[in-house]
Amino acid sequence: MTTSAPTGRSGRPARLPDRRDFLRVQAGKRCAMPGFVLQIAPRPSDLPPSGTAGPRVGFTVSRKVGNAVERNRVRRRLRALAATALRRPLRCDLDYVLVGRKEALGRDFTALTAELEKALDRLGARLPATP
Repeated sequence: MTTSAPTGRSGRPARLPDRRDFLRVQAGKRCAMPGFVLQIAPRPSDLPPSGTAGPRVGFTVSRKVGNAVERNRVRRRLRALAATALRRPLRCDLDYVLVGRKEALGRDFTALTAELEKALDRLGARLPATP
């Protein structure tokens, strides 16, 4: 396991490209929080090298959350949340999916950040601190 840094264009995390990746991560571990659900799964070993060494992140928001404007607002908040979280070392052998909930619209960003930190710790997705 190596430490991660935001990869991809303009400092954003690498994205999960395909539906099959989302389905694979959906079958993995999950941690529900008031504003989102964090899902993780090991990255497949047969994955061709994509030039990204860091973790891959996917975002999804269902139509239950609201109309297109509200869904996009939640998706933007989740992207900013992931960019903030990737400043700290995460396991690069995992893929991550953030599933947005309607509560993410009204929650304070610092509360969402604290929830993401808690979810990452619960799922063991963070690298141990090095002295």
